[in-house]
Amino acid sequence: MSKGSFSPVIAGSAVTNAAAPVTPKNIPNRGGAMNPSVDAIRAQFPTAIKRAEVTWGETVIIVDRTQVHDLILWLHDDATQKYDYLSDVTAVEFRDFEQPIEVVWHIRSLPFRRFLRVKVEIEKGSEMAVPSVWDIYKSADWLERECYDMFGITFAGHPDLRRLLMWEQYKEGYPLRKDFPLRGRFSRSEQLRQALAANPEARYSKEELSIADAFEDLPEDMRRRLGSGERTGE
Repeated sequence: MSKGSFSPVIAGSAVTNAAAPVTPKNIPNRGGAMNPSVDAIRAQFPTAIKRAEVTWGETVIIVDRTQVHDLILWLHDDATQKYDYLSDVTAVEFRDFEQPIEVVWHIRSLPFRRFLRVKVEIEKGSEMAVPSVWDIYKSADWLERECYDMFGITFAGHPDLRRLLMWEQYKEGYPLRKDFPLRGRFSRSEQLRQALAANPEARYSKEELSIADAFEDLPEDMRRRLGSGERTGE
C-alpha cells in the first residue's frame, strides 16, 4: 500500500455469509439478543462489567471506571472485535440526585456490524474524571471537550482539554448539569458584561487556526499554544 492511500472499511466484511441488513421492527423495550462481544469482554476482563442489558435492541454495558480504557482499547485492536468507529461521547445526569452521573461511549464495529454502548457511573461527590480515549480514537478530541464543557467531566490524558462551546473564561459552571439555573448563575447585566469583555470573535474565529491580525487579543495560554506550534485539534 502506497503512502497516503487507505483501504475502505466494508460493513459486514468480517462476517461469513452475512445476510443483507434490514431495519428491525417490533423491538421490545427490554430483552433480546445480547451483543456477542459481551461474552468476549467477560472472558478478557472478568471483573470489568458490572451490568449488561439490552434496551430497544441495543446492548449496554456498565463497566468499572478504572478498566474502561483498557477495555475499549482491546475492543478496538482485537481482530475478533474491530470496534473501529467511535460515534459519540456524552454524559447523562438524572433528576434523581442520588443516581450517579453516567459517562457514555457509543462504539461500532463496522466489519462485524455491531454496536455497543459503554457506560461508566460516577457517584455524586466523587472525582468527576474518566480516562480519555483520544489515543484510541482521534474523533474523541472535540467529543470529550464538549462533554467537559457541558458537564464538567475531566478526561484524563486528553492533550488539549478546554471548553468548546462556551468561551474559555466562562465562569458560570456547566450548562447541562441539573443544578445549573435556567437563567445562569449571574445577573443578565453581568452576563452581558462578561460576554462583551470576552471578545469572542478573537477567540473563536479563524484567528485561532491561522494566527491572523487578532493574535494579540487572544488569551495568553492560546497565544502560547499557537506560538509554540502545538497542535490544538486533530
